Amino acid sequence: MQNGIIILDFGSQYNQLIARRIRDLGVYSEVLPFNTDLEEILARDPAGIILSGGPSSVNVENAHLVDAALFEKNIPVLGICYGMQLITHLLGGKVKKGVKGEYGKAQLQIEKTNSLLSGVGSKSTVWMSHFDEVETVPPGFTVNGRTDVISAISNEKEKIFCVQFHPEVSHTDEGARMIENFVFNICQAPKNWKLTNYIDETVTEIREKVGKDRVILGLSGGVDSSVAAVLIHKAIGAQLTCIFVDTGLMRKDEAEKVMKNYGDHFHLNIKLIDASERFLTKLKGISDPEQKRKIIGNEFVAVFDEESHKIEGAKFLAQGTIYPDVIESQSVKGPSAVIKSHHNVGGLPEELGFDLLEPLRELFKDEVRKVGEELGIPHHLVHRHPFPGPGLGIRILGEVDEEKVQILQKADDIFIEELYKNDLYDKVSQAFVVLLPVKSVGVMGDERTYEYTAVVRSANTIDFMTATFSKLPWDFLENISNRIINEVQGINRVAYDISSKPPATIEWE
Repeated sequence: MQNGIIILDFGSQYNQLIARRIRDLGVYSEVLPFNTDLEEILARDPAGIILSGGPSSVNVENAHLVDAALFEKNIPVLGICYGMQLITHLLGGKVKKGVKGEYGKAQLQIEKTNSLLSGVGSKSTVWMSHFDEVETVPPGFTVNGRTDVISAISNEKEKIFCVQFHPEVSHTDEGARMIENFVFNICQAPKNWKLTNYIDETVTEIREKVGKDRVILGLSGGVDSSVAAVLIHKAIGAQLTCIFVDTGLMRKDEAEKVMKNYGDHFHLNIKLIDASERFLTKLKGISDPEQKRKIIGNEFVAVFDEESHKIEGAKFLAQGTIYPDVIESQSVKGPSAVIKSHHNVGGLPEELGFDLLEPLRELFKDEVRKVGEELGIPHHLVHRHPFPGPGLGIRILGEVDEEKVQILQKADDIFIEELYKNDLYDKVSQAFVVLLPVKSVGVMGDERTYEYTAVVRSANTIDFMTATFSKLPWDFLENISNRIINEVQGINRVAYDISSKPPATIEWE
């Protein structure tokens, strides 16, 4: 899309957040690797360019750089964190190694305002994450603000603006105003991003691309694959066949619910494959979490491959790939210390022999949810919490068997049911129960028991890169514990996980 804002990615954990903030303003934005060819960038006719932060230093060998000719094209540029240091370095200033760095909240004192800082108070809280710092600004640049270091500079005439802090994060009090100033006042970007238009345009594109051929899609019941399925069905109807593989590691009654929600209600053609025995047999005797993931992932691909080639005339494989997946696969990352665990089975391999159809590949997760609602998918379905591709296989610690799956399904179902009943489900980001390979002594009635321990996990997060445990009411947790112990045979002890990420991850395996 022309006239959007391009974010060049230098490995910042916040680059997706920058793009989302801009799209929230109704302006198209996309993230490209920092080493994207300048001609390719210019071909998009961007209204503005943002150089993201990153974990590297401009002073090291093989530093991540851009073509300095970028600054001669009369395109507004905003450098954030590493982006500010890079602009300084390339345009004749000096960046030095910091004495102690700045991390977390800091106070920005504005010395001289500019178009980016218009309307921002003379003192405000900003979010810092850097070690190197600007020592000398490039010729023609003005120092606009400081924290403990030079933190805002600009060359207003050349439309180049730099900040050492992160305006895209919520911890920067007036960051939203700064981004809005850059997008509209400096770049004069058009409002060209509307999801209803996206649906209409995508439906047309799918029809043109697919023609009279057939499309198959691996439907999991999760948000991304479900929205992709309904969107493609809107475009080509019965030419789409969905394959739902029941691994035996799904939520309680998941297969039945998917068939009802998407088969009966949306009239999707769904082929249900019960492969539960096959998966559980493969997992017998396996305790290592990485081994379990690989077994489940490989078996899923094998089952899908077998079933997909039974569908005559299928040329396209549709997937619920979304924009963060695209960014993750294309970005040239620096030596980032970001901890990111991948829990999904992952995309199906291209070797299956189909052409790919990915109608959601330009959308962020929140945009996918909005598209789902526009398509008429009920709120409770498009706002479901994430569920890992390996399913309960990584929520049952240690060896997996049918008895443990049934125990965990019942316990998890009680927890989710109570979250909905108490209007808490949409207030937490991800909630589930984990079954430990640990038994303990208990007493039920006059009987001594020796049964499993379950752990209740609920986390709150914005981006799933960091998370805090949900501070659920004590009486609610007490009720959950009582219900699980009384109603689920096999569990006699319930604990609540109060770990944050980091150092813990949200999932246990």
